[in-house]
Amino acid sequence: MIPDDIPLDSNDDGFTVSERARAASRSTWVSVGVNVVLTALQITAGIFSKSQGLIADGIHSLSDLIADFVVLVANHHSQKDADAHHPYGHQRFENAASLVLGALLLAVGVGMLWQAAGKLQEPDTIAMVHPVALWVAMGALVAKELLFRYMLRVAKQVKSSMLVANAWHARSDAASSLVVALGIVGNLQGYPILDPVAAAIVGFMISKMGWGFTWDSLNDLMDCAVDEAEVRAIRMTLLHTPGVSNVHELRTRKMGDMIVVDVHLEVESTLSVERGHDIAVLARERVMKRHRVLNLLSHVDPFKCPDLDHEPME
Repeated sequence: MIPDDIPLDSNDDGFTVSERARAASRSTWVSVGVNVVLTALQITAGIFSKSQGLIADGIHSLSDLIADFVVLVANHHSQKDADAHHPYGHQRFENAASLVLGALLLAVGVGMLWQAAGKLQEPDTIAMVHPVALWVAMGALVAKELLFRYMLRVAKQVKSSMLVANAWHARSDAASSLVVALGIVGNLQGYPILDPVAAAIVGFMISKMGWGFTWDSLNDLMDCAVDEAEVRAIRMTLLHTPGVSNVHELRTRKMGDMIVVDVHLEVESTLSVERGHDIAVLARERVMKRHRVLNLLSHVDPFKCPDLDHEPME
């Protein structure tokens, strides 16, 4: 048997599944509160100040609000235990949520581009905006940037790609508010066309970000491997497991923010079946404690040391 006193590595982030879920829920509810206020303020001020850019920014905040609820629902369902129909658990609800967020961003961005294009084709219909629009845009910029920094910090602490996506959604709002503020300044300085131009730029930014999230989520749902650096780290943990002589056919795939690993472990061919099994169990425990691995399935292969005394002569 493998000695019980062999130290096992601790989890790098130190967060349990329930702690990650609570952190995700807490940060998302903060985002909900901020976006409720911003959506109402921006759309109302945009209508009364006749600023298309501010209205577009308010719609973007509304999409953030919808995205927050998508995250809350996905976060709840992804924590369910494995069952007969989902033997690996429900973590892929997070991948599906990221896909929905991306599609939502893409739809909102395309819609903004369409509306802005209509205004640009009829520049005579563009109205001068009221100065209050600038104050609202600047206030929204500050609020969204602070929200982004808070959400990204939480997302990195718990290593959640879904929360990272939602945080960058908030950053896209901050960037769009900056563009809208510049467009309003231009409008107030006698260049009314800059307001719909700002709305068009915001639409393009949102569309680009939406496409990126959609594509990444599709790859995750199609069992795309994790990045090479993480694969190397898992390989090194396996190779440093006592009794493992070599590793091959190491494969990974995403399951929400977790990873499922398949690998062939090579152990000394003279070892007993029981000994080989114990080595595989230890390797699995080390990987699951050190990395964000949900499960590791291993196949044990015999490893034969090269016979250096009988190498062919040159």
